[in-house]
Amino acid sequence: MAAACNRVTPTGDIEAFPLRGAFTGNRGILHSGRSIVRFHGHNCWITCALAFNDRCNEQWRPRRFTWLYFYDEALSFAAGHRPCAECRWRSYTAYRRAWADALGGELPSAGEMNRGLHAERLCRGTHRRRTHELSWPDLPDGTYVLLGREPYVVVAGHLVHWTRDGYRERRPSPTRGTATVLTPPSTVAVLAGGYPVQIDSSATA
Repeated sequence: MAAACNRVTPTGDIEAFPLRGAFTGNRGILHSGRSIVRFHGHNCWITCALAFNDRCNEQWRPRRFTWLYFYDEALSFAAGHRPCAECRWRSYTAYRRAWADALGGELPSAGEMNRGLHAERLCRGTHRRRTHELSWPDLPDGTYVLLGREPYVVVAGHLVHWTRDGYRERRPSPTRGTATVLTPPSTVAVLAGGYPVQIDSSATA
């Protein structure tokens, strides 16, 4: 059976490829029938557990949100999502606390984080992903960058190439200059603050 068009890439695009996901999630109603017809439905982009309270995640239900799948949590962060406050309460709480510690102020509400991330992940008035520049030594593990047009994740001083078949090439991370970063700035700050992001073990093998 051909893969459904519900896998998410590090740039946030939704495609059909066989790579399985460690997480699911959504960003609203994106489908008509079994076709993706929009990029997002609202500013609440969340990453969910694959299983929660014996619920059945039925695909392609009319007028219901579109289930999406992410290879690992680092990829979901690069795509602009955050942990769900219901099925991933502990991760949501850790993310929220790291946000407050890194960016200052009180613990943010879900709505405040949604609005902040939405402003960071999309170019104003378009569905084109925003990137930003950071110094290579300042990038915490779990951050996604672009080398040319290819996405790499930062892991233990290395860059690991993400492909639609999983993680592949591994190379040392540069020590000077600036990187083109996919992961939204607020989430980079959360990662730098010690949030324990899940990265597929193949990236560290």
